[in-house]
Amino acid sequence: MKMSEKLESHIVNEVRNIAFKYALQNAIQYGGKAELKAVISKVIAEKPELKRVIREVVLIVRNIVDEVNRLSVDEQKRIAEEKYPEIFTKKEKKEEKKLPPLPNAHKYKVIITRFAPNPDFVLHLGNARPAILCYEYARMYKGKFILRFDDTDPKIKKPMLEAYDLIKEDLKWLGLKWDEEYIQSLRLPIHYQYAKKLIEVGGAYVDTCSRKEFKKLRDQRKPCPHRSQSIEENLELWDKMLEGRFGEGEAVLRVKTDLDHPDPSVRDWVAFRIIDTSKSPHPLVGDKYIVWPTYNYASALDDHLLNVTHILRAKEHLTNTVKQKYLYRHFGWEYPETIHFGKLKLKGFILSKSAIRKYVETGKFEGLDDPRFGTLCALRKRGFTAEAIRELILEVGVKPSEASISMENLAALNRKIVDPKAPRILFVDNPVKMVISGISEFTTKIPYHPEVKELGYRVLRLKSSKNELEVYISHRDYDKLSEGDKIRLLGLFNIRIEEKKKSIVRASLTSISLEEAKRYRLQIIQWVPCTNNVKVIVKKPEGLDLNIIEGVAEESLRKISLNTIVQFYRFGFVRVNSVAKDKVITYFAHE
Repeated sequence: MKMSEKLESHIVNEVRNIAFKYALQNAIQYGGKAELKAVISKVIAEKPELKRVIREVVLIVRNIVDEVNRLSVDEQKRIAEEKYPEIFTKKEKKEEKKLPPLPNAHKYKVIITRFAPNPDFVLHLGNARPAILCYEYARMYKGKFILRFDDTDPKIKKPMLEAYDLIKEDLKWLGLKWDEEYIQSLRLPIHYQYAKKLIEVGGAYVDTCSRKEFKKLRDQRKPCPHRSQSIEENLELWDKMLEGRFGEGEAVLRVKTDLDHPDPSVRDWVAFRIIDTSKSPHPLVGDKYIVWPTYNYASALDDHLLNVTHILRAKEHLTNTVKQKYLYRHFGWEYPETIHFGKLKLKGFILSKSAIRKYVETGKFEGLDDPRFGTLCALRKRGFTAEAIRELILEVGVKPSEASISMENLAALNRKIVDPKAPRILFVDNPVKMVISGISEFTTKIPYHPEVKELGYRVLRLKSSKNELEVYISHRDYDKLSEGDKIRLLGLFNIRIEEKKKSIVRASLTSISLEEAKRYRLQIIQWVPCTNNVKVIVKKPEGLDLNIIEGVAEESLRKISLNTIVQFYRFGFVRVNSVAKDKVITYFAHE
């Protein structure tokens, strides 16, 4: 059924007008991209009677939202100011993201949280979640935030020496300041002391069964024959482990748990194992130690010794919590409050450590900060802000249910942050020459931002000995032009397309009046002088491909400081990575 068969034309026009207003309002509020559901809600709120034809309304609103989203932010604001000035009279108050209170916080004099990464890799967006949440809670309660490197696996999850500093660099960039810092591999003597105490209280035993033998007994819920050894026997065997009398895989120290526990992995789990560090040296302590604590032992022990009050981690650690509580029972300690948040699905990001390593090894990627990856250093390289990442994580929060975030989510937040302060720069990709007759000289003064006067302006001069001026326009705009079309060149004048050839467009000056352009709603396109410009390379990630886009920009781009995020008119936000004599290299963030 066609829309016109359901709705009369005057109602269709009314819906379009209302939708256009709210689409502009939503787009301006959220960095240039209106959200369909939000606009539909506003339309229905204003015209509740439209609920009965909601399907037709959705079709109309979708078309309007698409139309508005194709406009640049500057065009959206111009049209809104002209047609709907009322939407600027009242700005919605930004709601501050707040985390729910911590459980039993009243029990503790000082709230202490910790972020405990394994330095076997740099941080990615998924790792940022516990780091940000732990920091924000410590700040909320005026407590302490600890950074602890859990680096006690020199073989399977071997630490990277450079990762210790890279992780700290990532955290500093996120704005997270830690009060104390610890490295577990430098605390092994302390871990050995408590292992001995654990044996002495009857909470652990040395097992010399093969892994296969132990598994068979464990699965039958039967005790290992070494479980009943005396404390003295276990202490003697423990000393032999430390002395190097056992080889890798020949002995482990196990924590006594419940042999009837429904989860076989919980039954008498391994607290210490032997690793041949002559073959797998640790990057910090080399081959000094051969007996290494497992994650569950080292993490649980240090949480107690460092007085951690609240542990925040993903639901995948639920079994680890169960295991660690047995250690605490043997010592008579109270386990910290634990918050398990739901799994975070990250769409559009490459986060797998093994996959990233494999890609980097091919030599076709730029390193761990390649813009196609979801590492924090890669996102920083592209022009995403720490503020956007923190806001995204706080939006997800500590919900126990599964949550999903995408590149679009992050881009929307980042756009809101960078749009009010990013300088606007004239840039055209895949340039096509345009020759404009009827004028030989023109000077224009263009502000770097339509609203932020503090950013200043630049003066662009076009001059020719002939009665014509030459500029470059984007091939994308060239494709849409037809002979006879009237358009406005941003900050310049109004022109008429006279002739369109394969590699050149000829146009003529019609007027300089901006008011005329507004009155006739002329399309505004960006341009770049054919002289006094700079070559630009934009590196744009598209899945596993890195699209290299070449173009030219106005000369003032050279004056922009490195790492600045700028907006190329009607193209998108980019980060300035390097400025050389012959070109400027940028990384694409988002539209």
